[in-house]
Amino acid sequence: MKYLTMVVLGCIFFADSTLAAVTAEVAARLGKDLTPIGAEMGGNSSGSIPAWTGGLDKSAGKILGNNFLEDPYSKESPLFTITRDNVEQYKDHLTEGQLALFKRYATFTMPVYPSHRSAKLPENLYKAARYNAEHTELVENGNGLQDFHQATPFPIPENALEVVWNHLTRYRGGSAKRTHVQATPLADGSFIPVSFRQEFAFQSAMPGYDENKGDDILFYYKQLITGPARLAGDIVLVHEPINQVKNPRMAWIYNAGQRRVRRAPQIAYDGPYPASDGQRVADNLDMFNGAVDRYDWKLIGKREVYIPYNSYKLESPDAKYNDIIQAGHMNPEYTRYELHRVWVVDATVKDGQRHVYGRRTFYIDEDSWQISIADHYDNRGDLWRVGMGHFVQLYHVDVPWLGVEVLHDLINGRYLVSGMRNEERNSLTFGTDPKVSEYTPAALRSSGVR
Repeated sequence: MKYLTMVVLGCIFFADSTLAAVTAEVAARLGKDLTPIGAEMGGNSSGSIPAWTGGLDKSAGKILGNNFLEDPYSKESPLFTITRDNVEQYKDHLTEGQLALFKRYATFTMPVYPSHRSAKLPENLYKAARYNAEHTELVENGNGLQDFHQATPFPIPENALEVVWNHLTRYRGGSAKRTHVQATPLADGSFIPVSFRQEFAFQSAMPGYDENKGDDILFYYKQLITGPARLAGDIVLVHEPINQVKNPRMAWIYNAGQRRVRRAPQIAYDGPYPASDGQRVADNLDMFNGAVDRYDWKLIGKREVYIPYNSYKLESPDAKYNDIIQAGHMNPEYTRYELHRVWVVDATVKDGQRHVYGRRTFYIDEDSWQISIADHYDNRGDLWRVGMGHFVQLYHVDVPWLGVEVLHDLINGRYLVSGMRNEERNSLTFGTDPKVSEYTPAALRSSGVR
């Protein structure tokens, strides 16, 4: 595998010790040779990765019915398509997990399109990142943050944990509600859709938020299952602290059949995630979420990798779930891959800790801080699951968005795909005027429906 030279503060960092915030002189690179949230401003030497010029503007396309967006790249054709027959030619830009998918499935292909650095955030988030660069620090062995505002605590990261914290805290629009569908197809491609109504609100989006108060809550999250009938009405509620070692995640489940609210400490780490048919664990959601304390983290460097990007076709209201889902993997006709620079972080379970994934390798998009690909190994060191997050820039609200995420199981031949909203009405809304009272255990019973 070919890794790029990674220059940070004039040095090459592979160590994972906790370091202080950067100096004002170093932070001044943001908006100059680095983007406002820390990606390299320039393109690569071959021109296959362009320079960042501000991301997609709000005028990039039309807003269609039910808050779907016009594809600003709809007229483009693939530069080439990677198949099992030609994969060796492109392996320097593929992860171990992607290579395994080509080996596992003869029909798995990757259409590669021209690269577009479409990620863009609101201006106030750029100001927050600049503040964080000079002030935010890791505390308590990397399990918490000090003096952190809104998103992107470490736009100029110096170690692996800082890169991972950028993913965990990345900007996702402040508050949102969405309806979406999840599927866990059998080996023959048959599936029963599970429908969700999901909402979240970051603490910074709550009324009366005071960025100087230092609240430990990062966000509130609620997920209601609306179908099929055997699952309908069940709800997951999460209060997500920043420091989950000092203040463990608070989670509850409302069971509609029993009309009971129960604490759910299992919704963390490798606990089974509800309604996933055993195909993912709790910290697989959002590619990776939750506490970081069970792993030793190592920053490998940067690579240029073909990652799912600008996946507007996968978000199209013209696509049907039956068109997208097929045996083994999603229909490649609806996928799009581009060459982008990614941070590569390796996580290995600490001595004395346990997790079903003995090792994980994350490939994190430099422009959005979203994990794009996650390779998961079991405790024998064998590659087990491969996750891919299909990025879209929601240009009408300046939100880099993880639309559809997929987790492939290389052993049983199944996969889980979540976040599909193609056939949904009013599928995604931002700026929802959230209230803390909506995210309490007492509010769950009134939210549950049969």
